[in-house]
Amino acid sequence: MTDHPIYIVDDDPAVRDSLAVLLEVEGYTTIGFESAQLFLDAWSPTLRGGLLLDVRMPGMDGLELLDRLRQQGSELPVVVMTGHGDVPIAVRAMKAGALDFIEKPLTESLLLEAVRRMMAYEKERQGRTKERAEVVERLDSLTPRERDVLEQLVLGQPNKVIAFELGISARTVEVHRSRVMDKMGAKSLSHLVRLALQAGIEV
Repeated sequence: MTDHPIYIVDDDPAVRDSLAVLLEVEGYTTIGFESAQLFLDAWSPTLRGGLLLDVRMPGMDGLELLDRLRQQGSELPVVVMTGHGDVPIAVRAMKAGALDFIEKPLTESLLLEAVRRMMAYEKERQGRTKERAEVVERLDSLTPRERDVLEQLVLGQPNKVIAFELGISARTVEVHRSRVMDKMGAKSLSHLVRLALQAGIEV
């Protein structure tokens, strides 16, 4: 069903095993970790998939792991698993970047619903990451002068002002602008601006 695994971080081996069985029957691949530290040690920026994370664990707890992951730039979607008395903690986890939380004892239907949302989010995130990489590649194909023109366009400058700012003719600006639109695959000026911002142009 999925190309990327669901990581289960829970210190209770019975919980990890039961979750793995349930999710694998649904077609998911799972990888279990008995502690937050072990998962953090295995994490890298290229990791893809979703994370089922228990809150209360010895040593590093789920909230601390979530904070550490966000500090390191992780965008991995996280669903927090919590006991009935831990709902305020789960809310804190969501404020720290968790996508959702589910209460223990886990209800199969609610768990699967949360996992489906998590993996749909991950699929969408991968699509956005791929799209941004393609836009950055197009941006890198611009010449330095075309990049100058693009930055002026993002500022909302008309051709005459761009020509003055760059010390070139308005006609030359038009030529560069046309090439920038073509290379960036932009259908309109507003589309071009959105692409430039998506690629990280800062003006």
